Amino acid sequence: MDRLKDRVVIVTGAGRGIGASCAKSMAAEGAAVVVNDLGGSVDGEGSDITPADEVVAEIRAAGGTAVANHDDVSNFDASEQIIRTALNEYGRLDCLVNVAGILRDRMVFNMTEAEWDAVIAVHLKGTFNTTKFASIYWRTERQGDYRLINFTSVSGLSGAPGQPNYAAAKLGIVGFTYSCANALGRYGVTSNAISPGAGTRMGGTIPTDRRRALGANPNRNEDEMSPNNVAPPVVYLCSKDSGWLNGQVIGASGYQVSLFNQPEPIRTLQGKESWTIDDMWTHMEKQFKSAVDHTTIYSARAREEQGN
Repeated sequence: MDRLKDRVVIVTGAGRGIGASCAKSMAAEGAAVVVNDLGGSVDGEGSDITPADEVVAEIRAAGGTAVANHDDVSNFDASEQIIRTALNEYGRLDCLVNVAGILRDRMVFNMTEAEWDAVIAVHLKGTFNTTKFASIYWRTERQGDYRLINFTSVSGLSGAPGQPNYAAAKLGIVGFTYSCANALGRYGVTSNAISPGAGTRMGGTIPTDRRRALGANPNRNEDEMSPNNVAPPVVYLCSKDSGWLNGQVIGASGYQVSLFNQPEPIRTLQGKESWTIDDMWTHMEKQFKSAVDHTTIYSARAREEQGN
């Protein structure tokens, strides 16, 4: 139970659900944990110190080490204080886990600017905010074995139709993770993303037919849907032993842990001179359609599920 001994970890959005499971699991493995949570509602309204404080109390009651932080990840200046909490309390920071998120679901033609901005601010900007200040520390210290773990979603990887803001933010986080993997490796930082699947407060707001279309199995039992199933690969990624893994997306859902493939061309048209518009009419469908027909397209599955 000491695989994270002497490691200092920040987990954002750790007051409930997956974040809380990760924080408690890391503490059980010996890490000192900063439990960050603003304590807002699913749509990001309000604040409450109780969720973060309760997780800290639970960790301490079990003999672990933890401190609460209630700052808002979407606030640039406040995010620096999240990092400062780890440095002030424990003198170092080894791992940052960006879990915090909200939902404001709407079809794109009904979505307001405020609904778009709020979700992007928490997920995408929030992930940048905390990483920015953590990376400054890591770049200065250069002691190695640092870990950045960002949370993406199948909604972004597959393009959930009722979540254009959330999907954009979550797929943006993948690109951000790749960028950090390339930029921060020289300072001893690995950067990876987790695509989770679990029964959480946020997930419970998504209609069953949409979750099914995204690949969720409605027959999974409560244990299989537990957020605790997401924590083990996150704990491993935070350890010193995971230094070989960088710039990857890991799926964690139920009793399954997956390694996603890297985006790459699946079919290429190679010419000897500039392509013309006529060439596109001649070759695009002929060469690409069979490849597209064999890829997973969420919208087609969703229409089939919903009978549209």
